[in-house]
Amino acid sequence: MSASIPFIAEPNRARREAPAATEVALEMLAACHGRVQAQCELLQRLVAHTASRGVDDEARDAARGVMRYFEQAAPHHHADEEQDLFPALLESMAGSDPVCLRELTAALTAEHRVLEGLWRTLRVALQALLDDGAPLPAAPVDAFVAAYLAHVRREDEELFPMAARLLDDDALERVGRSMRLRRGIEQVG
Repeated sequence: MSASIPFIAEPNRARREAPAATEVALEMLAACHGRVQAQCELLQRLVAHTASRGVDDEARDAARGVMRYFEQAAPHHHADEEQDLFPALLESMAGSDPVCLRELTAALTAEHRVLEGLWRTLRVALQALLDDGAPLPAAPVDAFVAAYLAHVRREDEELFPMAARLLDDDALERVGRSMRLRRGIEQVG
């Protein structure tokens, strides 16, 4: 039995446990949060792995997988929220507190920009791992993981319950359709 850390298997396990229901927008967004958490856990294991065992093929594969996820899926998730969910929520403000909703969506959008900046820093460290065999330093991983997990928690606890309460089925279907189109899952027309 190998003493290696199963880098690639863990995110796939999370995907099976929280499949994205492409027809239900909020479930799709929540499933993405499960995948973000799995990728964050993988990053933390990768720091320990490269510190104790160096950069091997398994570490390189894990780094490539994390980079692929945060360069493809994560930007889609931010766009889902900023281009579809947030505007739908703002349109639904009749009878709700528009100041609270505007503050929340503005704050979450600002957090997306912070996360993108933290990702750029972390990506440099991951690329150094791939190119030079440099161990993955803990500091950029810790900063990225802490910020992303706090962001996910805020969306899970504040944004999604608000969206479930304020958005009707038609609005959620429009958001979900746009999300599917962004990923090439559904054809226009």
